[in-house]
Amino acid sequence: MAIRKKSTKNPPVLSHEFILQNHADIVSCVAMVFLVGLMFEITTKAAVIFVTLQYNVTIPATEDHATETLSFYHYGIKDLATVFFYMLVAIIIHAIIQEYILDKINRRMHFSKTKHSKFNESGQLSAFYLFSCIWGTSILVSENFISDPAILWKSYPLTMMTFQMKFFYISQLAYWFHAFPELYFQKTKKEDIPRQLVYIGLYLFHIGGAYLLNLNHLGLVLLVLHYFVEFLFHISRLFYFSDEKYQKGFSLWAVLFVLGRLLTLILSVLTVGFGLARAENQKLDFSTGNFNVLPVRIAVLASICITQAFMMWKFINFQLRRWREHSPSQPQIVKKKSTVTKGRSSRKEKENGVNGTVTSNGADSPRNRKEKSS
Repeated sequence: MAIRKKSTKNPPVLSHEFILQNHADIVSCVAMVFLVGLMFEITTKAAVIFVTLQYNVTIPATEDHATETLSFYHYGIKDLATVFFYMLVAIIIHAIIQEYILDKINRRMHFSKTKHSKFNESGQLSAFYLFSCIWGTSILVSENFISDPAILWKSYPLTMMTFQMKFFYISQLAYWFHAFPELYFQKTKKEDIPRQLVYIGLYLFHIGGAYLLNLNHLGLVLLVLHYFVEFLFHISRLFYFSDEKYQKGFSLWAVLFVLGRLLTLILSVLTVGFGLARAENQKLDFSTGNFNVLPVRIAVLASICITQAFMMWKFINFQLRRWREHSPSQPQIVKKKSTVTKGRSSRKEKENGVNGTVTSNGADSPRNRKEKSS
């Protein structure tokens, strides 16, 4: 992200600079159109599709469930409209955090351009990761995952989701879809765009896959685990920018990163490779949402393993580059080489100087020898 300079001149309406400076106001106006649509009977049916969660199933009260009715949700094509609306909300929240928190800190710290872009990225992601970790953990506690971890494969296929579970997945998809227009709004550098597109695509692929294949509990557990490790990295980078002596957070993150990859692989293999493989119903059925067949299980495990291997490869390269930058042996070698070359050059200069003085005085020059003989 480049530094956004606010100029006193007003750019032309609908120009490039006008959209960049006022994109949050423009998006908020678009979101208000859907909210105002709820107020009129003609547009209510269309606006509800965007604002509220769809595919609600209400289970009436029975003797077992006391007098309370239970509401569950499943997914469908209308969820794309809901994701679009909350993508607009994510853009607005992104702009609020940027303008009222991160920009004020940047003015005080006077970061360089590279540090400025990395600080903004870590500031936005650390807030999102922290919020998602707390929200996801509360959902796992409410659904008794801690007391019964076998729910990861016993409850499959989990076609009926609670309100919190479905809203969590809708919010996750909306946030990562909003990252695409933010590449334009934040003036991301061309060399950083491929890296951004790769990890945005990986998030959407895995979150969308867990949502569509009804692996909601497994996806939620892996997301909370991954978000916690990523939150530690970005919060450590924020402290590092404020004080470059702060390095302990990166060391803790390195250990937890490796443990997180191992736990991800262990949970995935236990759930997909053992739990679902031993289930009685292993027939592909789109009507009931059952995708527990061998090709799907292999594809899920392969995608998770390849992604973890890719992340470990990036992690090892990052650690090697960081070790080379902070290793104390390299500058000493450079200094020794520089002193040796300086010593050699000074000796050559002295020798040349002595030869120059001898020839200039003409003590042993052939011309003087002829004059002496004559």
